[in-house]
Amino acid sequence: MHHTAHRTVTVEAHRAKVRALLAPLADRVETVPLRDALGRGLAADVVAPLDLPPFANSQMDGFAVRSADLPDGGAELRVAAPVPAGAEPAPLVPGSAAPIMTGAMIPAGADAVVPIEQALPDSFPAPGAAATVRLPGTPAGNYVRDAGSDIAAGATALAAGTFLGPGQLGLLAALGLTEVPVHAAPRVLLVTTGDEVVEPGSPLEPGRIYDANGTLLEASLRQAGVAVTRTGISADNPDELAQLLHRHAPEVDLVITTGGVSKGAYEVVRQALADHDVEFGPVAMQPGGPQGLGSFEGVPVLAFPGNPVSCLVSFEMFLRPVLSGLLGAPAPRPVVRGRLAEALSSPEAKHQVRRGSLGPDGTVSLVGGAGSHLVHALARSNVLVQVPAGTAALAGGDEVEVWIL
Repeated sequence: MHHTAHRTVTVEAHRAKVRALLAPLADRVETVPLRDALGRGLAADVVAPLDLPPFANSQMDGFAVRSADLPDGGAELRVAAPVPAGAEPAPLVPGSAAPIMTGAMIPAGADAVVPIEQALPDSFPAPGAAATVRLPGTPAGNYVRDAGSDIAAGATALAAGTFLGPGQLGLLAALGLTEVPVHAAPRVLLVTTGDEVVEPGSPLEPGRIYDANGTLLEASLRQAGVAVTRTGISADNPDELAQLLHRHAPEVDLVITTGGVSKGAYEVVRQALADHDVEFGPVAMQPGGPQGLGSFEGVPVLAFPGNPVSCLVSFEMFLRPVLSGLLGAPAPRPVVRGRLAEALSSPEAKHQVRRGSLGPDGTVSLVGGAGSHLVHALARSNVLVQVPAGTAALAGGDEVEVWIL
């Protein structure tokens, strides 16, 4: 039987409940080729199987030398055979200097590189020509990239939970890896409810509105790397909704509903889930106060409110950060401090999330009011402005935490 929690819970407490509900998602791991791992979360530590770079190599085009052959005043050295990139060179004979290209392996016996610009003459002799070159005094290690100077074999290259972007995948490729263990992408059933909402493209009768939530949430979920099954709008009929959930639940890892969670008489989600282990109650957040969570036939359920902005704020405050923490993907929203361009007021007992526009100078302008229906304002925003509980007002110029969208 569902139970309704009347006690208002904090944003942090509700997020912790969502995390506990979804924790089993982290157990689903698959190994995929690097090219399929972009945007996924790493499921296990990756230890470097080799040194990077794997051998000492030159940082410059120049001459590989023994530093002992070049005292402070410099010296004239015989030019040895050049060292090409990609080959293992012969050891360096004392008293000689080997032309070397950037990235080429330092010959045995050499311990420094003199850049070509510091040589006299400052050009390489023709291969095979007998030549000498005057080089300045050079310390050991000069312009040499040591083996393992990037990462040593056996060190942790990437920790479990790392979001795999191009840089991370490039490192794995440099280490010679072809596949990587990642958390499986969750499969979500998305159900938007409401007799008053119709699909875009159908005629708009009086009293009806087009459904924004389905597109808003599906896009948010897909951007977060989630596989989405989206059903059509469920009419405000609890039995139909329960049948729809029963039909799709076995194929998904999470059900998200929007709408039908408040205290009104016709709250279809509450009615459809009445015999299931789902609790509904207020979270001290504006917008997005009414929330539901629990399970339907063993599948986790998150019930978000029906207003589009409330819906998006619920996703950004509860689901997205939990997925980041459990699965390493999506990447967390960057959090920065901004300065308010204008004053704001906030209900002191609630955590308020306002939409805003962050300028290059760090100033945050609020976009639209606190209302939860302002979709146009949402579309013009690039940040969520976080006003914690306990704050009733902030003045222009005050610092706020903003999450970059």
